[in-house]
Amino acid sequence: MDQVARLEELRELFLNAPESGSAQWLAVIGSVALALVVLILVRRRSLREEYTPIWMGVAAALLLLSLRMDLLHAITRAIGAWTPSSTIFFLGEVFLVVICLNFAVRLSRASLQLKTLGQEVALLRARLEELGAPEPSER
Repeated sequence: MDQVARLEELRELFLNAPESGSAQWLAVIGSVALALVVLILVRRRSLREEYTPIWMGVAAALLLLSLRMDLLHAITRAIGAWTPSSTIFFLGEVFLVVICLNFAVRLSRASLQLKTLGQEVALLRARLEELGAPEPSER
């Protein structure tokens, strides 16, 4: 029981440790830089507009958490983590799993559409051959 009390005391020590001002400014600069990169990529049409709200939301959430460390500490306590940095990494991993699942669904849908299109093209070619029309590549 004494060891549990010591661990709980150690956890409270980690949670109540003062935050580094330079780390906080680095987080603010990083979140603003992420927002700028997203906007530049959308402007260059390298990132589709449908993904912009997701990435701008991530940048806004990072900015909010870097400016309001008390909110980050509350989330850390709520999930039972020991340090705010472990909470950030955990939330990042959850975000990446959700993004991967989203892309897997989109890839499955695109694969099904490609299969259907291939079958339709094969049927159209067979129909053209029945009618005696020359192949499009032979013209």
